Amino acid sequence: MPRLIDAPSIIEAAGTKPKRIEEYAGRVNSGHQTVSVARMVSPQGWLEPGQRPEFEEITVVLSGMLRVEHEGGALEVREGQAIVTAPGEWVRYSTPETGGAQYVAVCLPAFSPGTVHRDAE
Repeated sequence: MPRLIDAPSIIEAAGTKPKRIEEYAGRVNSGHQTVSVARMVSPQGWLEPGQRPEFEEITVVLSGMLRVEHEGGALEVREGQAIVTAPGEWVRYSTPETGGAQYVAVCLPAFSPGTVHRDAE
């Protein structure tokens, strides 16, 4: 039988300004270990530490622009675009433009603070 997810769990975010993470499926909200699906609402000027996660991340930008820095430079991912980052790849996310950004992140396996490996601040 299908299982309804009534509402997301709100997860505390890393970074310089408060970013809202709404986890619909994942370790916290639904008990999924193999995948997580979360909607992010990120304000203008948000910047998180760099990271080298153990999971693949597929990010779809719903509105605004998400900047993704990587070892070879930076990409600007805009509304209607997506980016895929591989496990073990160094990345740093930010939302520098006016209005911030909203996006959906899918992590395989599910996001876990113990597997994100953030840079020391």
